[in-house]
Amino acid sequence: MPPLRTALLQSSGRPGDVAHNLRLLEEAAGRAAASGARLLLTSELFLTGYAVGDRLPGLAEPADGPSAARVARIAAGHGLAVGLGYPERDGETLYNALRLTGPDGTPLAHYRKTHLYGEYEITRFTPGDEPVVQAELDGTRLGLLICYDVEFPEAVRAHALAGTELLLVPTALMRPYEVVPRTLVPARAYESQLHIAYVNRCGPEDGFDFAGLSCLAAPDGTVPARAGSGEELLIADADRDLLGRARAANPYLRDRRPELYGSLTAR
Repeated sequence: MPPLRTALLQSSGRPGDVAHNLRLLEEAAGRAAASGARLLLTSELFLTGYAVGDRLPGLAEPADGPSAARVARIAAGHGLAVGLGYPERDGETLYNALRLTGPDGTPLAHYRKTHLYGEYEITRFTPGDEPVVQAELDGTRLGLLICYDVEFPEAVRAHALAGTELLLVPTALMRPYEVVPRTLVPARAYESQLHIAYVNRCGPEDGFDFAGLSCLAAPDGTVPARAGSGEELLIADADRDLLGRARAANPYLRDRRPELYGSLTAR
């Protein structure tokens, strides 16, 4: 099976300006499609910006809101799936969410961040409670996490056990935590035997300094594609043949002894 060509949009857009960010998304979708990509993934909360503070409730939208309709048109118009990070409003509750729209414009999957990071997120969002959300695209099983979620080995291993082959992780990682994309994300891909598309914000944003360094990490421990610290559209292939070879060579998943691990969830 051919690799799933994936475009990683490393950008913080323009915080607070949804219309501008949707225009950036459409422009990136055109470039991604021209490269042969079948999937475009944005950074965490790309639709509105991350550090929008008290503007967040007014910018948040329901999962089927006006921006969802615009993204569906972008996806269908360019023939590629789009994973958009955005703040979701469900009644009076706000979630840090990721919506995956298919290349025909129909919804594929929706995920709410389960591990909120720091006071800024904890005071604004409610954590999700569904640990494994998946979708299929061109024969590849996709999984969805957001930022801090991937730093928990249990979250990534749950996806591996559920058959995820490419894990989509929009993120808003700040300096000085570059160890996460440089070391931890490739280790997660290797230990759980899957591809990880990790897409970060970049540059300063109202007191935050986002590190960039988006990457595609492979199940053999390599990093086939890595962005720098600035705005970039990174194109990378999630190779299912490589995944098969890596899983055959590395017995982590086969050699697990789950009967010994009960104490990990007993506290």
